[in-house]
Amino acid sequence: MTREPFQRVLDRHAEDVLRFLVAGLGRHDADDAFQETFISALRAYPKLRPDSDVRAWLFTIAHRKAIDVHRGRARRAVPVESVEDRAAPADTAALDASEGHWARVRALPDRQRAVLTLRYAADLTHAEIAAVLACSEAASRRAAADGLARLREEVTA
Repeated sequence: MTREPFQRVLDRHAEDVLRFLVAGLGRHDADDAFQETFISALRAYPKLRPDSDVRAWLFTIAHRKAIDVHRGRARRAVPVESVEDRAAPADTAALDASEGHWARVRALPDRQRAVLTLRYAADLTHAEIAAVLACSEAASRRAAADGLARLREEVTA
């Protein structure tokens, strides 16, 4: 069985992968993660088993690149114009309201964030999400329910 050219794979899945990354990372970081995702996929594509689910495989790579970005954010200093002479606010996790709901999703724990972005930004089923995240379908549904409950609490609070 011959594998289709990588360009066709890229053309068919690029928009969905980018949408997933933008929802999970924001526009700026999503562009870099998108490029890294497809560079990694291009390198690994010749070794991919012919019976593999290419879509789930790509989202797995994208998910891992998104995790790398989130971990990297914790290690990077955030540049500021000037430093104020007052104490930081008690709630440092408060989100800028102008970023909207996806900013709240980006603040969720890793599993909840990944499930919600795969479900609502990439339109994957819970079975597909389970394949991407290497977990059970029930775990995917639970993470989605927990994440949505947490978001509801924040919005109604």
